[in-house]
Amino acid sequence: MPIDDLSGAVQYAMDLVGIFAFALSGAFIAVRRDFDIFGTVILSEAAGLGGGLFRDLVLGVTPVAFTDLGYFFTPCAAAAIVYFGHRLYDDGKVHGSGLFDVSDAAALGLFSVTGTIKALAHGFNLPAAATLGSVSAVGGGVLASLLALEVPSLLRWDRDPYALPALVGAGGTAVLYAAGLLNVGTAVGTAVVAVSLRLLALRYSWRMPRSHFWRNPFAGMRLQPAQEPGTPAPAPLEAETIKMSPADMGFIKRASVNRSSVNRSSVNRSSVNGGSVNKGSPAPDPRFLLQAPRRDETPPSAPRERR
Repeated sequence: MPIDDLSGAVQYAMDLVGIFAFALSGAFIAVRRDFDIFGTVILSEAAGLGGGLFRDLVLGVTPVAFTDLGYFFTPCAAAAIVYFGHRLYDDGKVHGSGLFDVSDAAALGLFSVTGTIKALAHGFNLPAAATLGSVSAVGGGVLASLLALEVPSLLRWDRDPYALPALVGAGGTAVLYAAGLLNVGTAVGTAVVAVSLRLLALRYSWRMPRSHFWRNPFAGMRLQPAQEPGTPAPAPLEAETIKMSPADMGFIKRASVNRSSVNRSSVNRSSVNGGSVNKGSPAPDPRFLLQAPRRDETPPSAPRERR
């Protein structure tokens, strides 16, 4: 079956089903975020039409979302069903999560196939068509998540694989086209495989491998040059001994004030440091009251004691 006939016969029906499924997922995100009816419709439109809109812009054609009323009103119907259907939260339990997962997986598989078919019909090569099909499949969900101020599942390792099923559906469609086996049955079968892979990932909580750098973020930063054999190990650093005069030692002893006496008498900081000290504040560290004399100056003389 020629690719033009396939795109004309299956494209419209599969697009509407995929738009409706993606719009349901966008509406569930809006209801979970407690958006109003307008916010729910906007997220449904973004999730249902975002990927197809990006696909048509790349192909250089007029987006069908602005020329066909079926494309425009399908997300509105999905938003109304979710918004006025039933409560998402009831008695502390979350309802509709299974429908959300199935609809999102169905849209992901369908759009990966239809986007690739449309790109092939416009003369794109196999890698470009598969890439455009994958982007058209995940673009709507990513746009809806960004509008809801959420990190898209596509970018998170701790979520079920989202881009992998789209790549399988788009890549399988491109391979079938290259082998001359692409028809209605194989296109639907490829979409079913992509949907099944997404549902299995949700069922068994599959995860993508995490970055090795995150497990040890300082790996490679602590590497020291290898010591040559026979070279003695460097001697450990010794603490520097500071010699102080008797006058400086006497000043330190007089400056160290007991904290309990400071709390009881509520000493004003103006008598210590030119400011004010609140009750219960610790006494100033005498080490910071000293200033090391410069080479061209003589050590400070010991202050006179008050009697």
